[in-house]
Amino acid sequence: MSTQASTLHLLQRLHLGTVAWLHSWWRLLHFAVLMFSLALSPSSYGRERRPVLAHHLVADTAPNLAWYGVLSALVSLVLIRIVVVTSQSYGLSRFALEMVVRVLVLELIPLTAAAFVALRTTLPAGLEFSQSRVATASITEAELRDEFFPRVASGIFAVWMLAAVSCVLTLMLAYLSLYGFTPWALPGYTRVVGQVFNPAVTLILVLKIVFFSFAVGLIPMASSFYFGASYRNKVTHGLSDMVRLFAVMLLIEVASLMGNYY
Repeated sequence: MSTQASTLHLLQRLHLGTVAWLHSWWRLLHFAVLMFSLALSPSSYGRERRPVLAHHLVADTAPNLAWYGVLSALVSLVLIRIVVVTSQSYGLSRFALEMVVRVLVLELIPLTAAAFVALRTTLPAGLEFSQSRVATASITEAELRDEFFPRVASGIFAVWMLAAVSCVLTLMLAYLSLYGFTPWALPGYTRVVGQVFNPAVTLILVLKIVFFSFAVGLIPMASSFYFGASYRNKVTHGLSDMVRLFAVMLLIEVASLMGNYY
């Protein structure tokens, strides 16, 4: 009897855990639909709401852009040097540029840009906002427009800006590291980069950055939307958001790798 009772208890816990997991993802989908509907509404960009939206966009992007630009430039220089030296030692110098573009621009920069914005901005901001909110039975449309939408939009925009600026900066550093300060290598350089960025690869890169930005902007604020100040265990709240966010980012990265190389 004890074995049957423990088995039944385990099945009940498994059922409750599965229902709670599905419910959490359903809440995230519902919150995403709300935010996208606000993003398509002209009233979200009215004159009275533009200063708040602009403040969040600048505050969440400018500091991250400066720090991430410096860090990505240093890391890119080190990785470019490693790839160049390794390719030269194996007699594969003609493939060095293509490897740099594929490893850094296509894979590492979008992933690290999204992780940087998440750890530095959206996850702490979502937790802080949930702690400052007053527990209410319902959330008005005005609160959605004035409080939630600017924070979600700023997280999405920050990922776009960091990824775009870092990709351009890495391409410039790759050219300077391989060819130096000379304009005569530009035709060959642009030809190799153009061969890497074919339409399919470019589309996958853009979609990956877009989906990364959606995950970074939406997941932390979705928990604040549904739980807010009534959610007691703030540590568990932050950890669950982080686990969910990086699980989604991992799935997006795996899908992009399959699209690029299979």
